[in-house]
Amino acid sequence: MRLTGSVIRPPSEADSILLQVTLGCSHNKCAFCGAYIDKPFRVVPEAAVDEALAFARDYGHQSRRVFLCDGDAMVLSTNRLTRLLTRIRERLPFVSRISAYANARSLGPKSVEELAALRGLGLHTLYMGLETGDQETLSAMNKADTVADIVAAGQKVRRAGLRLSVTVLLGLAGTRRWRIHAERTGAALSEMDPAQAAALTLMLVPGTPLHADWKAGRFDLPHARGMLSELSTMLAHTHLSRGLFLANHASNFLPLALRLPRDKDHALSLIEAALSGRIPLRPDHVRAL
Repeated sequence: MRLTGSVIRPPSEADSILLQVTLGCSHNKCAFCGAYIDKPFRVVPEAAVDEALAFARDYGHQSRRVFLCDGDAMVLSTNRLTRLLTRIRERLPFVSRISAYANARSLGPKSVEELAALRGLGLHTLYMGLETGDQETLSAMNKADTVADIVAAGQKVRRAGLRLSVTVLLGLAGTRRWRIHAERTGAALSEMDPAQAAALTLMLVPGTPLHADWKAGRFDLPHARGMLSELSTMLAHTHLSRGLFLANHASNFLPLALRLPRDKDHALSLIEAALSGRIPLRPDHVRAL
């Protein structure tokens, strides 16, 4: 299947059929993100999507999942998404799960009932980027949505019966507001109560405004111990009714995968052991986005 430009997908979608229904990101102005710097946003014509579905029908039988690319598939209207999901069901009957990235702005116009109807057509998981629960930090990163909007959108996703996965970024507040960022992010995650929360570690991408700020001395990136202290504080303030908390992305210094609330105390003890040098950290040269 031919894909346009680089494609970003969640680690858990590694075996999914990647179906581009939009290109790029409709906002594409977050200070830390370089995913779609050179890819202007546009909606892929339905005829081109149909061609990709035909290819997947002939060659994608080994996969049971579809991930809707790129960064903003849920910006499509409910009617367009309904047609898309219906086509996937008709043409790829072997697919049992469909997922996509989502944000508060694209989910805002969609009611709980509309999202529930999309779930009935096969939509299973929505991945949202909270990044931080600290509004000052979020505003500094030029995120399109407010913390309150993101939390409300995540709660709407859950009420619709969809699986919610939320990503946050360690280091995003720099060294000045790290504790506020960590505490408020834990609180926001608790309000959203996702099935899965994933903490990635900030890695500065050349060409982004945040990288330029770092080069100019306007942003201080926390060191490894600072990132671990932030993770510990964030985890301590995160209270999920039942869900996964992952910090096992390639960017993280200490890979962790735990189920909350059961494993929290054990995970906090592991972080403390890493801070005291009793557990080795992932070397910088093998960390990656």
